[in-house]
Amino acid sequence: MIALITGASSGIGRDIARELAKRKYDLIIVARNEKALMELKDELEKEYNVKVYVKIVDLSIRENCINLYKDVKKEFETIDILINNAGLGTCGRFTDTSLEKEEQIIDTNITALHILMKLFLQDMCLKNKGYILNVASIAGFMPGPLMATYYASKSYVIKLTQGIQRELKMQKSNVKVSVLCPGPVKTNFQKVADVKFNTPEAKSSDVARKAVEKMLKNKKIIFTEWYISLVRIFTKILPDSFFAFCCYFIQKRKIG
Repeated sequence: MIALITGASSGIGRDIARELAKRKYDLIIVARNEKALMELKDELEKEYNVKVYVKIVDLSIRENCINLYKDVKKEFETIDILINNAGLGTCGRFTDTSLEKEEQIIDTNITALHILMKLFLQDMCLKNKGYILNVASIAGFMPGPLMATYYASKSYVIKLTQGIQRELKMQKSNVKVSVLCPGPVKTNFQKVADVKFNTPEAKSSDVARKAVEKMLKNKKIIFTEWYISLVRIFTKILPDSFFAFCCYFIQKRKIG
């Protein structure tokens, strides 16, 4: 059995790689940080006696996503699990934030995920087995002033996943697709996104463990903390304008 994990060099992706290695999955780990990936490869191969293959790829470039799929298909023919974890964020007023960085966010959080999911899902459907986990966020259920592009990108991930879940169910497919929606997690994301969380942060290792457990149990939407599931309930009851108002001041504190 083999799993492919994007954004595996740190945070949730790195810890999901550890969780799958514990379960004796061979791994294809993907990110831009070669040093971090090689260190993870050495750690997992020594500790869990699995094979780990490193792919240094910038997924914000569309052609790289397609070439990654082609390379994996040629080398391994198929995979059993796809973890779409790679993601970026930024914080600030929409008129002030960098267009170039926002394009990278869209290309990584949306386009790369979409391409890899579509291509690998087609293969999984032919074999009628496999798991896909798309990493979104509780942010995807609400508007996010001062992090508008990031919130919108995670909303896309959630709605895309839910639509495909229904398609697979109607086809009576055995392929399982889940979406992970954590709250704040202590990872390298804060540094990359230029934010500082002022709310409790979950450990990425705990989030990864619960995510893998629930994915393998075919949980459609995965919340790893009980209070995050409550937030989801409130987003169904209260208007978007309320959450936009609250999020504005939460995000403003992150900027400092």
